[in-house]
Formats: sequence, structure tokens, C-alpha cells
Amino acid sequence: MESQSFLLQLLGILVTARIFGEVAARLKAPAVIGELLAGIVLGPSLLGWIEPTQTFRLLAEIGIILLLFEVGLETDVRQLARAGLKSAVIALSGFVLPFIFGFAIGRWIFGLDMIVALFIGGTITATSIGITLRILADLNRQHGHEAQIVLGAAVIDDVLGILLLAILYEFSVSGKIDLAESGKVFLFVLTFFVLAPIVAKLISVAIQRFHRISETTGVIPTAIVSLVLFFAWLAHFIGAPELLGGFAAGLALSRRFFLPFGLALSHDPKFIKRIEVQMSPIINLFTPIFFVMVGLSLNLRQVNWDSYFVYALAGCLLLAAFASKMAGVILLHERAHSRWVIGMAMVPRGEVGLIFAELGRTSGILLDDVYASMIIVIALTTLLPPFVLKALYVRYGTQFDEP
Repeated sequence: MESQSFLLQLLGILVTARIFGEVAARLKAPAVIGELLAGIVLGPSLLGWIEPTQTFRLLAEIGIILLLFEVGLETDVRQLARAGLKSAVIALSGFVLPFIFGFAIGRWIFGLDMIVALFIGGTITATSIGITLRILADLNRQHGHEAQIVLGAAVIDDVLGILLLAILYEFSVSGKIDLAESGKVFLFVLTFFVLAPIVAKLISVAIQRFHRISETTGVIPTAIVSLVLFFAWLAHFIGAPELLGGFAAGLALSRRFFLPFGLALSHDPKFIKRIEVQMSPIINLFTPIFFVMVGLSLNLRQVNWDSYFVYALAGCLLLAAFASKMAGVILLHERAHSRWVIGMAMVPRGEVGLIFAELGRTSGILLDDVYASMIIVIALTTLLPPFVLKALYVRYGTQFDEP
């Protein structure tokens, strides 16, 4: 892409995302819906002005990494730990049930090949942590009890999802599964998530001291962005999703982070506040690019709107996608409205579902009609939950804050 074309398209993404997000907010809908629709309008689904090129994908990746850094920065580690068991229940049920339902529908109801059914199950298993957390932030519920459960579940779900993607990819290429290699990846991810926040906390002390003696401006945003990008690269290097690196860095800098084994480092609330203030414009610049990119990647022109098979498969999978994510919340000892919020927050598939579907398409496993059905399911599971969540919070209001 020539530089002038890139600049013009980036201008279009940023301005359109802001306009559509503002319109959505004024219509009492989450701003993320406007940003997703901006991508659909600009992309191949409608106007076809902007293609989801690799350059824009990289900018979107930076956006989601920085968003997860902000989430980690605002996360109460103790509250997250208290939600651990509930998060695990939601993550495991929300991982296993959709996969089983999706596989069963593809294999036994529509008679598709096993590898096709496996990719269908993998696609509707995915949960988009970025979209889920942005929805809660738009509703100003990112610090609530339900949000902590969802956050823990989404992190676990993301790790399981990346392992499943690796297994399915290996199976599609070689026709067999190497459990030892998959176990090694899981061990690396677990080690990273335990050690990364501790290392990031130690590095943050050096950043804080350098900031005190520096005679130039911009030290904090430069150092923090560098730290986040380093941990994102490190996460990818050991086989984990890059966004978990951003989350680990934010978690370490959180005011509520504590180091294990009695090791304590002094906290400077004013320094943490400066990080929040100086990083906010950068995060708000990059994050909308990610959500526009999700919309750009949804090519609704590829859907064969005249095919009965497309609608039948999409309808069955859509029911399974919602029901399977909601089923796990029945096991939680929570009030009914809280269970509805937690389950619905795990529904959006977004870019994670698109990754599964695109891998299946490019490898020749998901043919046109099946791929079109998956696009419909991903689009609806991404666009509908924000409205349901908004309605739930409006309906029950302060009951969510009651002990």
C-alpha cells in the first residue's frame, strides 16, 4: 500500500469510528457497536473502501494489547483470585459445551466431515475477551463483581482457545495430534502468566526511578508502551496470546497487585495515576482500530443469502452458541440477573471466532456455504450481546451492587 493511501484509510478508520461510536452512545447503545458497524460500512461488506490489510491488523493488535493493559491496570488481583473457582467453571463449561454442540451439529445433523465439524466446534467455542471487556467498560461496569468473574473466565478461555487452535491446525496439516507438544505449550503459558507480572513489577520500579531523574518529557508513556509491547512479544514467543502479555503488564502495575512469598515493593499512587492519565490518550487512539478491524473482517458479501443450507446451519449454530455459553452459569451460586450477565458477556465471538473460521477457509476445510454460516454466527454473536447486557443493567440497576 502506498503511503498516501494508507494515511487516507487510517484517517477514515479513526474518524468513522469516532462518529459511529458517538452516534451509538447517543442512541444509548455501547460505543463498541458503532465502531463494529463502522468497519462493516467501510469494509467489503458494504462500501468496500478499506481492506483489512496486514498493516491495519498490526495496528489493531496493538490496540487490543493496550486495552488489556488498561484492564489489567484497573484489576483488583484479590477480587480476581476470589472469583477464581467461578471463573474456572464458566471458562471450562463455556469451552467444552460449545465445542461439543458445534461438532455434533456439523457432524450428526448436517453430515459434514469430521475435520469440518471440529473447526465448526472450535469457531463457536471462542470468546472475544476484547469485545467483552469493552462492552462492560462502555456500560461502566468493568469493576463490578460480574466483570471480575468474566475477566478470569475470559483469560482462561483465551489460553484454552489458543491451544485448541494449535491442535486443530496441526490436525488439519498432519492428520494427527501431538499431545506432548500441546502440553508443552500449556506449561509455557502457565509459567509466563505466573512469572510475568512479578518481572513487570520489578521493571516498573526502574521506570519509576528513571522518571524521577529524567529531564525530558514523555518518559512514562514511552517506557510503559515499551514494557507492554515487550511482554506481548514474550507471550507470543512462548506460545500464549499476545494480549495476555499486555494484561500481565497492567496487572503488575495495578495499585492492588501484591508479590508472593512476602516480597514487597513500595507503591506510589501518584505514579500509578500518572500512568493512567498519560496512557489513556494512546489507548483511546488505538483501541477503536481493533473494533473497526473486526467489522472490516466480516465480509457479508461472501454469504450466499439464497441458500437454505446456510440459514439452517447458521440458525442451529447460533442457538448452540448462545445456549452453550449460558449453560455453565446455572452452576454458579449467583443471583439470576448476575448469571444472565456473566453468561451473555461470554457470548461474543468477534475476532477470535474469525481467526478459527479464516484458518478453516484458507486451509480448504470450510467451503463457501459453511464459511458463510460461520460469518453469520460470528456477526450476530458479536453484535447482539451488547444490547442484551445494556437491557439487563438498565432493568436491574443497583441490584448488581447489592451484596
